Amino acid sequence: MGSFGGVSAEAYARFMGRFSRPLAVEFATAGLAGVDPAARVLDVGCGPGMLTLELVERRGASAISAVDPEPVFVAATAEACPGVDARVAAAEELPFRDGEFGAALAQLVVHFMSDPVRGVSEMARVTAAGGRVSACVWDHAGEGGPLSEFWRVAQRLDDGVRGEAGLSGAAEGQLVDIFQRAGLDDVAQTVVESTVGFRDFDEWWEPFLLGVGPAGRYVATLDEAGVSRLERALRHELGDGAFAVTARAWTAVGTRV
Repeated sequence: MGSFGGVSAEAYARFMGRFSRPLAVEFATAGLAGVDPAARVLDVGCGPGMLTLELVERRGASAISAVDPEPVFVAATAEACPGVDARVAAAEELPFRDGEFGAALAQLVVHFMSDPVRGVSEMARVTAAGGRVSACVWDHAGEGGPLSEFWRVAQRLDDGVRGEAGLSGAAEGQLVDIFQRAGLDDVAQTVVESTVGFRDFDEWWEPFLLGVGPAGRYVATLDEAGVSRLERALRHELGDGAFAVTARAWTAVGTRV
């Protein structure tokens, strides 16, 4: 699991954190609905702690555990969320007892798991019977993700660009299928949205140069002329003035049998 090796927590927060922070508010509401207020909650693939912070605000640090395979992200989460049980671990091998949590959530993680069914199965294993397992993935396949405009223009300029549409869970129904194969019951799909405003094109564009995730790594493969060509094309599409990006994510919620 993991697709951000070598990326600093600060770079990740500047690039994807601007979208995942507001998403965490909506996702936490869905993931904690009906969960015993006294139950422990697990954040799987916590990154630098965007969802973890939201869970702490709702349940308190002592009730939250968080894991990520990247030590730099775990350190950032521990620093941002004092009192949280933050550990280095992959979703596919969670270091917890069976039924230890009332809810397990994975925000923008399933599509980067090496084995999504196994990862969600582990989330179910550590969740108590009747507990809630939740995950969300950007709607990359439906061009509703926060980077869809970037990939659309990049693919127009370069036929070899793959984008993120083929990642697991990025299309309608895929998360539900993964959850059902992982043995979860009463699986339901919803859509949550996150809107982020930018004062100008440069504020939106500059984090793409940090090498974060598939988009950042693609930009890093281009020479100076290639980067300039892509930037000009994107600037032409988006303009130089203020604008907002509304991104949507597929969410699956299931019950541990």
